[in-house]
Amino acid sequence: MRAAQGGQEPRTRTGAVAAVERSTIRKISIRLVPFVALMFFINYLDRTAIGFAAPNGMNTDLALTAAQFGFASGVFFIGYILLEVPSNLALHRFGARRWLARIMISWGIVAALFTWVQGFEQLVVLRFLLGVAEAGFFPGAILFLSFWVPARHRSKILALFYLAQPLTTVIGAPLAGVLINQHGVFFGLAGWRFMFLGVAVPAVVVGVIAWFYLKDGPKDARWLTDAERGWLTEELRAEDGEAKRPHTSIRHAFGSGRVWLLSIMYFGFIYGLYALAFFLPTIIKGFQESAGVKFDVLQQGLITAIPYLPAAVALWFWSRDVARRGLRTWHLVIPAVAGAVSIPLALFAQSPALTIAIITITAMSIFSALPNFWTLPTRFLSGAAAAAGIALINTVGNLAGFSAPYVTGAVHDLTGGYQVPMFIVGGFLGLSAILMLVLNRQGSVTTRDPVEEAP
Repeated sequence: MRAAQGGQEPRTRTGAVAAVERSTIRKISIRLVPFVALMFFINYLDRTAIGFAAPNGMNTDLALTAAQFGFASGVFFIGYILLEVPSNLALHRFGARRWLARIMISWGIVAALFTWVQGFEQLVVLRFLLGVAEAGFFPGAILFLSFWVPARHRSKILALFYLAQPLTTVIGAPLAGVLINQHGVFFGLAGWRFMFLGVAVPAVVVGVIAWFYLKDGPKDARWLTDAERGWLTEELRAEDGEAKRPHTSIRHAFGSGRVWLLSIMYFGFIYGLYALAFFLPTIIKGFQESAGVKFDVLQQGLITAIPYLPAAVALWFWSRDVARRGLRTWHLVIPAVAGAVSIPLALFAQSPALTIAIITITAMSIFSALPNFWTLPTRFLSGAAAAAGIALINTVGNLAGFSAPYVTGAVHDLTGGYQVPMFIVGGFLGLSAILMLVLNRQGSVTTRDPVEEAP
């Protein structure tokens, strides 16, 4: 039977080796993954905080149109994209501990400056600088985890890591509502300004902790026994030597058709993700006019969080199925199609409850696909090629981070509603499904045999 990754034969494990494997993966799951997930939680909260601020005073105070808000939301990704690949290569060169800590402290300082923004131009500049500061964090975190986890365990580990993203909204949306309600408690700041400050400070604090807490690789992990450190080092070295030695150059990553197909596929998923993240709070606020109801800021935050809790559950169980069966084409195609169909339908629902129910299906679909998508690049890339390839995929995908909010806002201003923008979102998710089928037809990077169950 082929192994789950790259087609190499599985290495025989004795009972003693299996025990060492179980204890090693358990320690990594407990010590590293929750901390890196916390970093991701803060990262996603800081970049999407503007979506909570917009309908709760920011757009009014800064006199922003929907198109201006969309542009300011999306310009973040221009700075992010410009430094994405260089940042990930720097992480590969200087070490994950230093580079991830540097990124967090930098973006925390910039995020705090949003507290005193005075107009559209300043907002655009700060969003651009926030993207520059955050560049490389997400692909760096993915690469960092790949330094610690053998390929057959990555689906579950990435699922644990990715849980931070939907949980950011489950926890972060009500938290943002609480902070926004604190009008004037800190030097007379408006609630939305205090919210920006409140979500920025943790980035600096956790960044400082990361400098001392994280380690660059298993050889530096004193919390592993000699046997565990030896097993993990040998396992990762053997994987790299057996399956990936020809694909370690940066040139290979940039010239690989599979990398570019994955990049465009990721663009479709991210387009849907950020259309939801930036405009869902505004759409929910619109319920008050269409349905004749009134929500306070905390209630709006709780309603915004509703789709993301089922999304977290779906993410976990879908990834467990991937771990049992091996990654199949339909593990990515079905979520993409479900998202493509559901998100345009949400705007035709006749009640707020039905709208949220349909959007919940969309969120479940997108989040079920994302962690399993990220197991694909490291199946055929390693070393500098993995650093460059993951960063390139994330860079192209995050072009959607700019285009989704800007196009959504601009088309809303032109058409007077969100129906057309949501059909555009559905179209990009449908494109992701098609590209996955094309990728599998040209040369499968998925697995048809079950992945060995993680101990």
